[in-house]
Amino acid sequence: MTTQLRDRLDEVLRADQVGGLHTVAAVRGGQTVLEYYGTGDDFAWGDSLGVVEFGPGVLHDIRSVTKSVTVLLYGIALGEGLVPPPAEPLLQRFPQYLDLAADPRRARLTVEHALTMSLGVEWREDLPYNSPANAEIAMELAPDRCRYILDRPILEPPGTRWTYCGGATALLGRLIADGTGQSLPQYAQAMLFGPLGIGSFEWMTGADAVASAASGLRLAPRDLARLGELVLAEGTWDGRRIVPADWIHAMLQPRLQTSWGAQYGYQWYIESIEGHRLVAGMGNGGQRLFVLPDLDLTVAITAGNYDDPDQWRTPLTVLQRVILPATA
Repeated sequence: MTTQLRDRLDEVLRADQVGGLHTVAAVRGGQTVLEYYGTGDDFAWGDSLGVVEFGPGVLHDIRSVTKSVTVLLYGIALGEGLVPPPAEPLLQRFPQYLDLAADPRRARLTVEHALTMSLGVEWREDLPYNSPANAEIAMELAPDRCRYILDRPILEPPGTRWTYCGGATALLGRLIADGTGQSLPQYAQAMLFGPLGIGSFEWMTGADAVASAASGLRLAPRDLARLGELVLAEGTWDGRRIVPADWIHAMLQPRLQTSWGAQYGYQWYIESIEGHRLVAGMGNGGQRLFVLPDLDLTVAITAGNYDDPDQWRTPLTVLQRVILPATA
């Protein structure tokens, strides 16, 4: 299978059908069936890294796949009783914003509305990420990022619809940090990365030195795939329980429909592709963590097509033209 997959990948590379592809790590049944490391221009957030020669130990931005990792940490912290359950009113955990909690419309917000990106507030990330008009950038520039999120103009009752919102994930990150008394990198190292044997990672921070729960992680591709394997194993690794199984199930339960038709759980996307259930973390530029439970398959892909309207094409081509025909 490994040879067949590599031949298929070489074919689409020669045909220039996977532009900007940096790396692929595919694991099935615990065995690595495909690894690819290319060369290309890359960035860490907005900072150019120049031309990078990728390899097994080279870290890569996973951008908004970070959101899917943050919610794994939330589940761990919930299992320890350190963060509120989804049904709890959100503003109860932000007592410093008494004026916001006094608004009955905002008082209706629950943790689940953050988990499902359905806060019902004005939030636009369909603008360039170097523009302060982009809500995530404005959040990072605000003197108090959590107040900025919770004080956005209300457009509709919470839970009405899914609206892409990095601010929702930032709130979850704050709840984790407050509940555990540790920064996200510290808690991740102790409770997730360390137990998985992930020894090298970076978690970028904003100007306030707070790690970005929405987009700050840099991981090696094989380590990103390891997180997909953990999801496949319903939260266990080498016989050790890392994430509560009931949280994995809740996290991957379809709850709202996205603007393009996929379903959304707790910071994970849920779709069907060629008859297979697919759950995924997705990030700007073509970063993907694909998990296909019925195939016992996880695929980590990194790419450099940042802000490209067609950035989805490269990872989907790898999955549909290279991997699925050889594994289905």
